[in-house]
Amino acid sequence: MPGALVKIDDYRQVAPRGTVDFLMRIGERLRGRRLAHVSASRYGALAESLNRVVPILNDLGVETTWEITIGTADFDQVTRAIAKGLAGTEQVITDSMLARLRETGADNAQRLRLDADLVMVHDAAPLALVEGRGEASRWVWRCHHDLSAAQPQLWNALRPMVQRYDAAVFSLARFAAPLSIPRFIVYPSIDPLSERNREMTRSEQAVQLDRLRVPRDKPILLQVGPFERQHDPVGVINAYRLVKRHHDVRLVLAGPPPAPGGDALGDVQEAASHDPDISVIVLPPDPQVELNALERAATIAIQKPLKADFTIEVATAMWKGKPVIGTIAGGIPFQMVVNVTGYTVETVEGAAFRIRQLLSNLELIGRMGAAGREHVRRNFLVVPPLIHYPAPPAHKTRLWTPPPCPTRSRPRSSGSAPRTWWWASPPRGRSRRWARWPRRCARGSRRTAGARPPRSSTWTRPPRRPPPPRWPPPSATCG
Repeated sequence: MPGALVKIDDYRQVAPRGTVDFLMRIGERLRGRRLAHVSASRYGALAESLNRVVPILNDLGVETTWEITIGTADFDQVTRAIAKGLAGTEQVITDSMLARLRETGADNAQRLRLDADLVMVHDAAPLALVEGRGEASRWVWRCHHDLSAAQPQLWNALRPMVQRYDAAVFSLARFAAPLSIPRFIVYPSIDPLSERNREMTRSEQAVQLDRLRVPRDKPILLQVGPFERQHDPVGVINAYRLVKRHHDVRLVLAGPPPAPGGDALGDVQEAASHDPDISVIVLPPDPQVELNALERAATIAIQKPLKADFTIEVATAMWKGKPVIGTIAGGIPFQMVVNVTGYTVETVEGAAFRIRQLLSNLELIGRMGAAGREHVRRNFLVVPPLIHYPAPPAHKTRLWTPPPCPTRSRPRSSGSAPRTWWWASPPRGRSRRWARWPRRCARGSRRTAGARPPRSSTWTRPPRRPPPPRWPPPSATCG
């Protein structure tokens, strides 16, 4: 596994300053503990993250394993239908399908080594493993999908299993489902040293692009995503045609092989058949190098789904210095700083307008690309989420007490919303400087009265506010 050759010190050059040292302090407190990750596959966006998380945690002294569940072909169909139902697509889920999920979970619980201090189960396929859990270990469910519009009957059937976990982790607060167990928010991340995100020379890019038959004679507009109708590849083609009237560009649509049913690959190929400047690429099973070459050769990255999960492809494109034009679906607006690292649009005409705006100003493309790379370096690299993976669940399940955080000493929570841990990055929309010095400190609010503002030579301490009057007055008597 390539991730086994990477050490934690290799991330010092790309991670924010102090992050690696803070992670090593966490490793000292968790040394001797055992952590087990369980998923249904070793491929996909989850695998890219776990390929680094597992060896790095082992390097820190935390014994970490990654187990894979095994099922038959009909079990794969069951898990595919359950995933679509949890995403909000209407599916027919029978009692026999749920029974199949529990039987496969029981079989894998006997086969897998799950006697760890903390077991983290990823997504719905291995969800039923918790029914065979031991009392000594702590179990956490990591859901990478959006459960805000889950099919009610399906969620009512799966919720008792989720309630048996000690905590649940979601990618966004809007993705979280109502649960009585503690809930945490952890952003997905990218690995800057993986095959998809490592630095690549122009000669390597040329080799991969020639193999994919993508010419490099024009600016490239790129969308990476599945060929499904909810990802709207036909809408991207329509936006490209509006741009084509003013700029000579090329469109590349790249995605994995479509799953049976609901795919739009045929419609995309038919729409692109009459234009040689549209390339439709069906990627191989593990296309890390190919995607790296495509994203580095692109001029503008597009993400225009009608409905999506977190869509970490936005962060991977920004890490390569590309401005992103995306919709407001899923986690796309949470990864971008609008008008700084890219633009959000809602229509085909809006996407075409923003593409034309960028193509007419090459300096803006470079400036947005540089801002996007720095934004990803501070918020979406794999090293800060390494802190999130063991820290909040282990703390909530009383496995350890975390050290003081360098950016905020305690978690933020709001009412009944899921508890959010800002361990290595400030909230969205606020830089590190203003996370330390809020703008209202210059006005002298009660929370920051007496604090020294960052840029003010005429600032004076505001007068203390008088206490509110008592009512009724002490001299009043009851009649």
